[in-house]
Amino acid sequence: MKKLTLTLTAWIVLSSGAFAGSETYTKESKTAITPSCPQWFADNEFNVSLWGTYASSFRDWQEDTYLLTDHAWGGGVDAKYFFHRYFGVGIQGYLIFPNSKETLNDGTNLVIIGDDRRTVGSVLGTFTLRLPISCTRFAPYAWVGGGGIFGGGEGRETLFLAGPAGTVAVDHRFPESNSRIVGQIGAGFEVRITPHLGITNDFSWNVISGPDNNFGMIRSGLNIAF
Repeated sequence: MKKLTLTLTAWIVLSSGAFAGSETYTKESKTAITPSCPQWFADNEFNVSLWGTYASSFRDWQEDTYLLTDHAWGGGVDAKYFFHRYFGVGIQGYLIFPNSKETLNDGTNLVIIGDDRRTVGSVLGTFTLRLPISCTRFAPYAWVGGGGIFGGGEGRETLFLAGPAGTVAVDHRFPESNSRIVGQIGAGFEVRITPHLGITNDFSWNVISGPDNNFGMIRSGLNIAF
């Protein structure tokens, strides 16, 4: 009788342990760690951006004294190093190709006497603030920059034209190649297709020394991240 009692007691103890172990395993399974959301923008990231641009002074072309036109097309490249995912320093270079019109007023009409196609380029150092939105592919950014710009500007001379109203003295503007200091401020956003490839869209305003020289640039392109 005692042997039977001891046998039953041992069986109950072992069974309790087995059920307890099974319960512990179930609880541990329920508290499994949830995977974190992917990071599309990284610290210590080197970026190279290639973009096309539309540049405009956003006023009548006769009023512009650097591009000598109301708009131009071009392209450029940015190289940036983000030592933190939110802050980056870099260098930017671009070329735009304005078509400058030479005009003269003979006292009655404004006459276009020729077109001048030329290249305006710039190289700037930049500082960028980037704000990736957590768990998304989207990152707004803004930047400031400064450097030099070359290839634009104008010269002036007085010409005497024989027109319907007689001989008229006119102020003639013509393209020159002048180098100036330029400052730039801009903002836009990037959408990452993969952690190493994104699409950028932004707008910048370029401030050139001297009155009536400033112009804006609308840019779109691809960004490659390493």
